[in-house]
Amino acid sequence: MFGLEPSFSAKIALEKFKKNNVKHIIELGAGLGRDTIFFAKNSIKVTALDFSSTAIETIKNKSINLGISDFIHTQVHDLRKKLNFKEDSFEGCYSHMLYCMAFTHSEIENLNDEICRVLKKEAINIYTVRNYTDADYTKGIHRGEDLYEMNGYIVHYFSDEKIKKLLKGYKNLSIDHFDEGNFPRKLSLVINQKI
Repeated sequence: MFGLEPSFSAKIALEKFKKNNVKHIIELGAGLGRDTIFFAKNSIKVTALDFSSTAIETIKNKSINLGISDFIHTQVHDLRKKLNFKEDSFEGCYSHMLYCMAFTHSEIENLNDEICRVLKKEAINIYTVRNYTDADYTKGIHRGEDLYEMNGYIVHYFSDEKIKKLLKGYKNLSIDHFDEGNFPRKLSLVINQKI
């Protein structure tokens, strides 16, 4: 759906991770692994989680075929549930458009708390969300809060203010806006650091 090349946000994330000497990250909602593979090829260990067992199997196969399986560990996981890792397990977290899946604000807060729990002190959490300037915002069937369904797909949209409400346990380093795809989707790239 999104192509095979690493996303713009993954390229920015890699720069930030390298600058902060991050060697091991957790990636949430890894999909078919285009960003997972990119990080692994750049010597960052990735623990990749996705709800889809098919997606996880695809990542596993790609990592074996590319000879980078030592850098990638995978797990099928429902992110509405507690993460299966101890506190202070990772130096960074990355997720591309995961927060804008069909999660309620309460579920996002719980997930954000779980990410904070498994990150080491001063670790970096980088995520992207579709924002209020996106052409699909308020279109389709309203599903409560800032959730809208179009073509059977529910998207949760974010304002900068809403992003800043997710700073419990973090300090915000930056919020940048960018376009992705032909549509294009209007996204916010958020970089937070655990305090």
